[in-house]
Amino acid sequence: MNSNYSSQFKQDAVKLAVESDQSIAQTAKDLGVNGNTLYTWIRKYRQVKPSANKGSGENHPYEELKRLRRENAQLKEERDILKKAAAYFAKNSR
Repeated sequence: MNSNYSSQFKQDAVKLAVESDQSIAQTAKDLGVNGNTLYTWIRKYRQVKPSANKGSGENHPYEELKRLRRENAQLKEERDILKKAAAYFAKNSR
């Protein structure tokens, strides 16, 4: 299945998924790629790249950024849920 995509496309897809503000699943959907396929490409990319950063003390230059973006998205979702709940209870308390 993965052989249908060029290595350049895979690299570009991984870069977009890692650097984008949107979820990996959404990036995969936008590219017309199965989400699991994109996750596999990302895992392979992360296994290859850390050797280039030997001595830097970091695992992968994008891991922390991606983790923070996921955390930020989760916090925004939780905030939105709380806003809706507060509006609902404020409406019902009148």
